[in-house]
Amino acid sequence: MATRGRDLIGKVIVSEETGRKFGVVGDLNFVAESGELLSIVMVEPTRHSSELNLERDEGSRTLVPFSAVKSVGDFVIISEKEII
Repeated sequence: MATRGRDLIGKVIVSEETGRKFGVVGDLNFVAESGELLSIVMVEPTRHSSELNLERDEGSRTLVPFSAVKSVGDFVIISEKEII
């Protein structure tokens, strides 16, 4: 079964390499015409994610590139190597 974007909201973001929690999915940035997902807007960032100097949007919200997402289930698993 395919996961819809809104199903990601509220899921915990976890590192594939270390298992550390990064934060929670608060929203998604995507291209309206194609539906291509660009990034996850992270809320409740942990200290660990704050240390990584991730990109921020104009509202100072932390962004995780969608290309770093490895899998989605109970958690959103991301690769730290692909966001640093």
